[in-house]
Amino acid sequence: MPRPLTPVLIAVFLMYLVQQQLASVVGPLAVAFGLPTSQLSLLFSVAAVATAVASPLWGLLLDATGPRAVLIAGLVLCVVGPAGFAAVVTFGLDETLPADLAFLLILFFRGVVFGVGIAAVLVAALALAGLTTAGTGDRTRAIGFVGAAQSLGVLAGPVIAGVLVAGSTTLPVYLAPVLAAVAAVVALVLVKPVVPVLQEPVRAQPVELLPAFGAGLLLYLSFAIAEVVVVFLAADRERIGSGAIEGVLLGAGLGLVLAQGLLVPVLRWAPDRLLKVGAPVAAAGYALLVIAPSAAVVTAAVLVVSLGVGLGVTGFAATASLGVGLRRQGLVAGLVTLTSGVTFVVGPMLTGLLFEVEPNAPALVAGAAALLATGLAFVPAGPRVPHSAV
Repeated sequence: MPRPLTPVLIAVFLMYLVQQQLASVVGPLAVAFGLPTSQLSLLFSVAAVATAVASPLWGLLLDATGPRAVLIAGLVLCVVGPAGFAAVVTFGLDETLPADLAFLLILFFRGVVFGVGIAAVLVAALALAGLTTAGTGDRTRAIGFVGAAQSLGVLAGPVIAGVLVAGSTTLPVYLAPVLAAVAAVVALVLVKPVVPVLQEPVRAQPVELLPAFGAGLLLYLSFAIAEVVVVFLAADRERIGSGAIEGVLLGAGLGLVLAQGLLVPVLRWAPDRLLKVGAPVAAAGYALLVIAPSAAVVTAAVLVVSLGVGLGVTGFAATASLGVGLRRQGLVAGLVTLTSGVTFVVGPMLTGLLFEVEPNAPALVAGAAALLATGLAFVPAGPRVPHSAV
């Protein structure tokens, strides 16, 4: 792993830990503020839209100014957002702020400011992975480590929040800006201006990357559907009891970490092979999810899904990065982040509509998306992305 990437991976891990830590306490805080469920859903939607929209803009700025400036700017926003959120919670709970005004400020700080900031952090990390590696194998492993850091933060956030709320519901809220500030200081001290490594000329045309982007979009969409449908199954069906939902979601996060942080570096497969194997593995997991009779089988199904998605989206991101030159690593990182962000805006809404029609419909649609991604994975992505794991 390139040395310049290490402090950035720490920043990615901490920011996604903060994101999930705050997400874990938003529900209880909404109850304390007397906010309806519709407003709570709006908060998550606004955050997802902010991240998606900001990602390509950060990518363009990165190509113009370099990854360090974008990373620091993003981390500053990641400090300001949670700090503002903590202040609003403090003054809202003691009724200094009216509930409606408090919600608007929460929407701004937690949704917009933090969403824009975390987009910059992920874009900078993916771009650095592209700028500091040359060979296909090194690039793929570096991008896998970025995904693993992100997934590990998502996995750890709710666990830490659960421990902290035993003392007070607001403890995770006050810890969040502290963790973001630590990440900002680490990046400010350790991340230096990057000298890109020498790379081969890129001969692929942008249109040749469209199948990989299509496969990535479908895999991310399928996973967004799967995460929501598990919650629906726990609420409306007997297959998952209320006490087993945490184990199922843990399986989803663990599968991503294992795929991106362990299997990708150990297997040393080329990006196209990761896509060709990961997408059908995910499809098999969705098929198992449809027929799963118990929480244990649902957990196994979700673990298989997340292993497949983890392999596949790493192959997608590596293919995109290898398909452009040094001057466009920021833009392609922004487009990769946009691809995942859009699906987590559309996925929950689509899942709700499908679940009303038939409880198994979301899993079937997710499986169909993974099968379509499998087909796209076999479309060549251009001559720049070789089929060997050199």
